[in-house]
Amino acid sequence: MTKFTKLALAALLGMAVMTTTASADAVKGQKLYAKNLKAPCEMNGADFAAKHSQNEWTEINDAGNMGAEIKAICGDDAEIKDTLIPHIFDFAYEFANDSGNVPSC
Repeated sequence: MTKFTKLALAALLGMAVMTTTASADAVKGQKLYAKNLKAPCEMNGADFAAKHSQNEWTEINDAGNMGAEIKAICGDDAEIKDTLIPHIFDFAYEFANDSGNVPSC
C-alpha cells in the first residue's frame, strides 16, 4: 500500500470512531441519572422516564427545555451540566412511559 492509501484508511477509521463517540447514549444517560439525579429526584430512573411519553420528551428536548423539565420534576437541587443533557434525554426517551422498556436503576 502506498502512504496515501494508508493515510486515507487511517482518516476513515478515525472519522468512524469519532461519529460513534460523539452521539448521545441511553446507557450513559442511565448511569448519569443514577449518579447525579437519583438522590435529588427521590425516585428511580423508571419513574423519572415515565413522567412523559417519547413524543413529549422529544418536544421538551427540541424546545431546549430539558434542563428546566429536570428541575421541574426533581426540584431545584437537581443540577446537571448542559453537556450531559443529551444523554439524559436519550435515557428518558428510551424508557418513556410508552416505550415498553424498563431501566435497571
